[in-house]
Amino acid sequence: METRSLPYRPPGQSDDAELSPDSSAMTRLTPDSDSESDDSDLDVDMGEAGESFKMQRRGRDVEKGGVRDKEEEEGLDADEDDEDEDEDDYPTPGRRRAASVSTVQSYQLYTPDEERAVVRKFDRKLVLFVALLYMLSFLDRSNIGNAKIAGLDLDLDLDSSRYEWVITAFYIAYICFEWMSVLWKIVPAHIYVTVIVLSWGVVASLQSVATSFAGLLVLRTLLGIGEAGFTGIPFYLSFFFKREELALRTGFFISAAPLATSFASTLAWVIVKLGSNGPIAPWRLLFLLEGFPSVLVAVIAWHTIPDGPDSAHYLTRREKKVARLRLRKDKDPNSAPGKGLNLREMLSTIIDPKSYLTAFMFFFTNMAFSSMPVFLPTIIHEMGHTVLISQALSAPPYLMSFFVVILTAYLSDRLRNRSYFVIFHALLSASGYAFMAVANHYGLGTWWRYAAIYPAAIGFFSVITIIITWTINNQESESKQGTGFAMLQLIGQCGPLVGTRLYPEEEAPLYIKGMTICSCAMFVVALLSLVLRLYLGRLNGRAKHEYGLVGEAGEELVGEKRGKHRRPFEYML
Repeated sequence: METRSLPYRPPGQSDDAELSPDSSAMTRLTPDSDSESDDSDLDVDMGEAGESFKMQRRGRDVEKGGVRDKEEEEGLDADEDDEDEDEDDYPTPGRRRAASVSTVQSYQLYTPDEERAVVRKFDRKLVLFVALLYMLSFLDRSNIGNAKIAGLDLDLDLDSSRYEWVITAFYIAYICFEWMSVLWKIVPAHIYVTVIVLSWGVVASLQSVATSFAGLLVLRTLLGIGEAGFTGIPFYLSFFFKREELALRTGFFISAAPLATSFASTLAWVIVKLGSNGPIAPWRLLFLLEGFPSVLVAVIAWHTIPDGPDSAHYLTRREKKVARLRLRKDKDPNSAPGKGLNLREMLSTIIDPKSYLTAFMFFFTNMAFSSMPVFLPTIIHEMGHTVLISQALSAPPYLMSFFVVILTAYLSDRLRNRSYFVIFHALLSASGYAFMAVANHYGLGTWWRYAAIYPAAIGFFSVITIIITWTINNQESESKQGTGFAMLQLIGQCGPLVGTRLYPEEEAPLYIKGMTICSCAMFVVALLSLVLRLYLGRLNGRAKHEYGLVGEAGEELVGEKRGKHRRPFEYML
């Protein structure tokens, strides 16, 4: 059945000036740049529809079934982004007439195919590259566990207490400099990323020449400072993706951690094997080969990392326009990367209860997350395996976590739900740790304990991915997102200060106390997630009661204007 759209003609308009019909045969339903007057295009911001559209007169080329030429593709005017005018009505002499949803929905500023093309480019060019950077950073921070069983503790005379201080020094510096997450909003990203990647690459490589406990302690402190600034990558990705797209991209980013761990374990196995007969100690060769690649990649980052959608060199002029327009309802129109921070919004985030709920969820998850990569090779070795077998058996749990994190993030975005996935994976991780704690009591063998590592690792990696995304999703502006993310890291990264001290040598090989504490911590995460879901549901219910309608992200009143068609921010549960 053919669908026809009746044109709207404002008073005084001739019959030949018609609105473009809604037709699936048209390649693009975008504004015509050849209009003779600026007032021929009418912007309409449809709150209820959740999308932005533009009305236009139909040109002769459209009437003939033609496709716009190159000049027309460049004809989007800058005034499309004027969000401060009340765009829900048609301009008519002496009065304003409301536009119908069915009419306006036929005139999009960009097509779905154009949007998908932009998202695919960001996924290939941006997300994969920052995942590579995070993999290198996680490699450089966690390889000390593999270095320890490769002879680091013997050469530098590190007993259990000194080794714990080496680990702790990294996290103290890491926590103290978590405030650097807000710099993503201030410093151009290509400069910021290059500097921090270069810094941690140089320091990680210099660990290979450490000759004493004090020297290694200083280098680990500097490494923590360098890597602290990189934790804001999920906040940076929110400059490019909608909030219902963010979990999957954060999943790709976070899943680089288990991938790095599995890669590190395999590489460590090879290095220990080859370095055992070489002139350089295997642990020194390990630090050098896993640290120096970051220095090389830092040079590439300068030319690859865009400051925002408009500066992505791999996008065409038209695609940059689409990249900006698709985020209009997700963003405060007065906010953009590099424009600085809103002090009032930062203060309101600091006293917001949901900021502390997610931060403490992150704290307890990090107790398990931080200790497992550092001590897993030692735990497996203490189970009775050789050093080489311990290195090899450390890889599979993290490789499995890589695939599960991607699947979890995809489903969370698809279902637009965060809490259920946090609860499920937190309980899964808690069960894995609990099983390792009681396995020996029930006479279960070594391989049963090794099998329990899988749900433990899968659970906390997935929880971290969703918590980070959930934090960004439920802050209404970029200033609040940056502040909330900094609080998440500042409080949450205190967890490793506890986690890295849960496995002292005197409790080997079972580490029952450490396993029990991690199990309880992950159970608390599930409980806090339930509390946060109930709290956010109450906020949504209150907004629905007061406004009669719950809207989409970004339409919360982050500015001063309170239009009659504006809708309250909807928190993602």
